[in-house]
Amino acid sequence: MSNAKHFVNPLRDPQDRRLPRIAGPCALVLFGVTGDLARKKLMPAIYDLANRGLLPPGFGLIGFARRDWENQDFAKIVHDSVKERARTPFREEVWKQLLEGIRFVPGTFDSDESFQTLKQTLDDLDQSQGTGGNHAFYLSIPPKAFDQVISQLKKHGLAKRDQRGAWSRVVIEKPFGHDLASANELERRVSSVFHSQSVFRIDHYLGKETVQNLLALRFANELFEPIWNRNYVDHVQITMAEDIGIGGRAGYYDGVGAARDVIQNHLLQLLALTAMEEPTSFDADQLRAEKRKALAAARPPKDIAAHTARGQYLGGWAGGKQVLGYLEEEGISPQSQTETYAAIRVDIDNRRWAGVPFYLRSAKRMPRRVTEIALNLRRAPHLPFSQTDTEALGSNALVLRIQPDEGITLRFGAKVPATLMEIRDVTMDFAYGTSFAESSPEAYERLILDVLLGDPPLFPQHEEVELSWKILDPILDFWADLDTQPEGYASGTWGPASGITMLARDGFVWRRP
Repeated sequence: MSNAKHFVNPLRDPQDRRLPRIAGPCALVLFGVTGDLARKKLMPAIYDLANRGLLPPGFGLIGFARRDWENQDFAKIVHDSVKERARTPFREEVWKQLLEGIRFVPGTFDSDESFQTLKQTLDDLDQSQGTGGNHAFYLSIPPKAFDQVISQLKKHGLAKRDQRGAWSRVVIEKPFGHDLASANELERRVSSVFHSQSVFRIDHYLGKETVQNLLALRFANELFEPIWNRNYVDHVQITMAEDIGIGGRAGYYDGVGAARDVIQNHLLQLLALTAMEEPTSFDADQLRAEKRKALAAARPPKDIAAHTARGQYLGGWAGGKQVLGYLEEEGISPQSQTETYAAIRVDIDNRRWAGVPFYLRSAKRMPRRVTEIALNLRRAPHLPFSQTDTEALGSNALVLRIQPDEGITLRFGAKVPATLMEIRDVTMDFAYGTSFAESSPEAYERLILDVLLGDPPLFPQHEEVELSWKILDPILDFWADLDTQPEGYASGTWGPASGITMLARDGFVWRRP
């Protein structure tokens, strides 16, 4: 409890910044509690919030799944997940308090009886825990099940404000549709049940500390904002690389692919935050308005064939062990055309960014796990040195590392000691882990707390989802019309040759993170 004051959302109103915002009495219903996300991220995050004193004594946690469990069985699952993966130390007194509000509802999404039991369980928690009718429903389930669950919540009166003024909110995990048409249909169905202000679309990247620090870097420092435009920036690279394959996620991943799974949401959101104009405040509406403007000005490349690339990882050696290729993974068809590597160029048609290409790439089975935003600056217009003095000199770059080892790196040229005048690239590095005594909360801690508080700045609204699909759909349609396998690339490498070529056409190369 004593450290709670250090974990404050920098996007909130300055008057609230000195003190933590603690959620009021409420209950959180987790659909999909048997999945990896719930066990590895959501349950530990809930405990960490409780351990930091940010959840009220009157808090309830309900698991809903097709399991023949009692309350104590689910509590054991939560306990084991917390002990294994929680960020903060396990404290018995915190766990006992959390345990008082843990319940489990067995059932299926099509069962009216199960949802009646859920309603009764929430009513009981309102009485025993004092949750006051405030209920959040977290849909950690396949997208195809969204409609059924939302319809059941409406049917059983769980999706509306009651006479006490209590709230009901729904949390949806990506992907937000399969394309623009399906995203609009999902929005139609969700908005017919929940008010737009009660719909929280989770993009966990927006909860990461470094993503929010991007806004602080730009708008709190006179050093950077004057050069954050086409006059100084040559091109921008946004990369999310994973060193793993699809694991056991064939059922989800095949037919989705890297572009839909990551570029449509995570990377285009990072692009919007990088490219947007300064908001008048960090109020949710103002922040979203500027992101929407940036996405509305963004467009796919004019020559999609030349400025996009897709690939599939092949079997081989990665991370010191032999791994299967994508088409050899269990549950994947040998004819699958799903890409595990996707790279695209995006251009932004406005005064700030005209002529500056943004390159976005996401892939699995890369040499290492890394997510970063790299602003590569233009070279100096004149270098008063001989060519040999600067032959090892690249362009200046400002790099924001989102994960792992969150921080910021600035690359610039400096003279090599004991030489007449030889210049090489050097870096200045800022790392959160060494610069602050406070540890950074996990993204899901921040986002779950914001859901319970009804604090919306970090959650994209449907308009942003729609604009992102408008950028990506033409590329996906072009790839679908090719009706060919994506280009193979060896596991443990930085992708297919076409990914290198698409930048080479513009005279650039990918950074090696």
